[in-house]
Amino acid sequence: MRPRFITFEGIDGAGKSTHVPWVADRLRARGIDVVTTREPGGAALSERLRELILHEKMPFDTEALLIFAARLVHLQGVVRPALAAERWVLCDRFTDSTYAYQGGGRGMPAERIAILEAWTHGNLQPDRTYLFDLPADEAERRRGAVRPADRFEMEDLGFFERVRAAYLDRCRNDPRRFLLIDGRQSIDDIHALLDEDIATICSTKD
Repeated sequence: MRPRFITFEGIDGAGKSTHVPWVADRLRARGIDVVTTREPGGAALSERLRELILHEKMPFDTEALLIFAARLVHLQGVVRPALAAERWVLCDRFTDSTYAYQGGGRGMPAERIAILEAWTHGNLQPDRTYLFDLPADEAERRRGAVRPADRFEMEDLGFFERVRAAYLDRCRNDPRRFLLIDGRQSIDDIHALLDEDIATICSTKD
């Protein structure tokens, strides 16, 4: 069974990050070697760029270029080596986030993002993407209850509605890769969905 690249996506507050360690533990229980990582970040230089991206005001084009710069370092230093060593990679956010946030939220043309995507990682795409969906207003309430806001989380409700819509468009356009998960469900129900999907992935030998 070849190693898998699995990503977790959703608007801030949808709950995706809390499920990454749980999925990692379920895979390890099956004897699978797993690397967990995140974007922006995941490698030393990428984490430094993450701080700029999340907290430094900048033009939107600069923001997108920095995100892809951090992604390239992350791919070269973490993701590709792990996959080459036959380890599975679970990543909190990947390029779908760029299409959603910089594309849907900021209004950057998808064609421009696609050029950067092709240059940065070409045909390397996630095998499975878990998209945690939540209405933007409910996600806003959750964010406010748990942490101070970064530069993205301070955006208005309309921004997050556009981000959510962009995510759902990508999900509709690639239903074989995405698993849409209603973030309003209980944690137990979400875990049941994830567990079932993990079993399906692990039973596929390609």
